[in-house]
Amino acid sequence: MRRTPFPDDAVRATPAGSLAALLRRVRYEVLPTPSAEERVLGSVPPDVPVTVTASPARGLGPTLDLAVRLAGHGYRVVPHLPARQFLDDAHLADVAGRLRAAGVEDVFVPAGDADPPVGRYDAALPVLRALTQLGSPFPHVGITGYPESHPRIDDDVTVQAMWDKQRYSSYIVSNLCFDARVLSAWTGRVRRRGVTLPLHIGVAGPVQRAKLLSMATKIGVGESARFLTRHPAWFLRFAAPGGYAPERLLRAGATALTAPEARVAGLHVFTFNQIAETERWRRLLLDRLGDPGA
Repeated sequence: MRRTPFPDDAVRATPAGSLAALLRRVRYEVLPTPSAEERVLGSVPPDVPVTVTASPARGLGPTLDLAVRLAGHGYRVVPHLPARQFLDDAHLADVAGRLRAAGVEDVFVPAGDADPPVGRYDAALPVLRALTQLGSPFPHVGITGYPESHPRIDDDVTVQAMWDKQRYSSYIVSNLCFDARVLSAWTGRVRRRGVTLPLHIGVAGPVQRAKLLSMATKIGVGESARFLTRHPAWFLRFAAPGGYAPERLLRAGATALTAPEARVAGLHVFTFNQIAETERWRRLLLDRLGDPGA
């Protein structure tokens, strides 16, 4: 079943192919910690989608609980549903039913990192097919893209997997990337392979070094933090003075990311729960770019 993107996910021809346009079409990824709900309510505008990670160590419970509460506050919430954390079809149906009852219309389906899988699914594609067999309960379904090499999967395989999954999904969220040249090359490669889904480009927010190290070394706090632990070289980019700044990355990649043929729908910002700081950074950057809505 081909899914229809959200209206704001569709890449529109506005003077738009600007960096400011990408910053207006932003999503924030948060970790389901005890303070996450309060932080979102205190800092995230109601029109900004919030995605909620899941981890094998803590299971789906915290993710679903936070997603349901945020949906109750009126947010467009996007829970992560890692395939490897589902026991079977009945478990998937129960989770889908709970989320739909809460008004959730958008989910993100990665393979996940549970090793071994807790049940019958070992990859995202079987879960996407199973959701279709359940009557496609979610109008909007996201899948993962890997601009930088996946630690366990060949690059060609990850691009082919996106092509295989696009009939069951409505958009792609790229994983963390810190190199504008890599992002530019990857978007072109994806399009040349016939993958047409809108892209949400994954970037790390203005994370403080001490906070990043603290979050990334806690077991089970979320996929995004654990992903960094498998890429120690990335820590150097954060830890070195001047080693990483999201504005510098975005400005360096602006031409490629705002080209109409790239079909970049917006930014997916990994906040590492520095939510207030991330929103403050976004508003200040919009102001510097002269965005009239800032």
